[in-house]
Amino acid sequence: MKTETLVVTIDQKDHSLAERMNVQTDTVVCNQSDFVSDEVFEYRGNKVIYINRNDRGVGKNRNRSIDNATGDILVLADDDMCFVDGYKDIVEKCFNDIPDADILIFNLIEKNPRRYRFREPERIGNSNYARFGAARFALKRKSIIDSGVRFSTQFGGGAKYSSGEDTIFLKDCLRKKLKIYGVPYALAEIDQNAESTWFKGYNEKYYYDKGAAYTALGNRFTATIYCFRYLIKYRSQYKGKHSFFRLYRLMIKGIMEYRSEE
Repeated sequence: MKTETLVVTIDQKDHSLAERMNVQTDTVVCNQSDFVSDEVFEYRGNKVIYINRNDRGVGKNRNRSIDNATGDILVLADDDMCFVDGYKDIVEKCFNDIPDADILIFNLIEKNPRRYRFREPERIGNSNYARFGAARFALKRKSIIDSGVRFSTQFGGGAKYSSGEDTIFLKDCLRKKLKIYGVPYALAEIDQNAESTWFKGYNEKYYYDKGAAYTALGNRFTATIYCFRYLIKYRSQYKGKHSFFRLYRLMIKGIMEYRSEE
């Protein structure tokens, strides 16, 4: 079993990222910058490939990393993570313990915990898939290649719609009957002070884009329900800044525009 780490990043000018992230496997770094090149070097006995491209879009970047991977197990990562020592052994043990898993979702170490944490192994299905980011995923490459599932290039940082590619990816995997589990282990610590490449606050575009994302996850009818429910549940995000009906109209506009593009 070969484990490989796939990192997506932007504007890297040197090779220091491998050390900052404490990578301990062969690694593919897909760097979206202002130049085009392919670079290969060795770091701590592991092969590191930098694929530098002058385009944008996190979904496009993740797909590029998957398409250039050779490992049996692929650990997805962002550039604001630092891996724990021995993460390769943790990943391989978890896949050995859950042999039917196609995808495993791990915890992240956070100084100020705010993400959902697994306390025990948990099956991921249609009722609980929507809360996880791709930087927590480890994939069986053969399962992903055979299924044909890839990250959306319409959603996520650098794309037309600013987020949602991780959730859409998991939904598409479930549609293809891939088996997904959450496990109570962490592979890396995330830097919570790092600036997001896509989140610019709960502005109007945020809600417009979320309407489009809900449509990609289901259909127009279910998307309208999800939008209504979201605004009720998270009204503290916009209370005193925007009206419920203004944001609901924006989300419906996002639904309609995405539908017109299908």
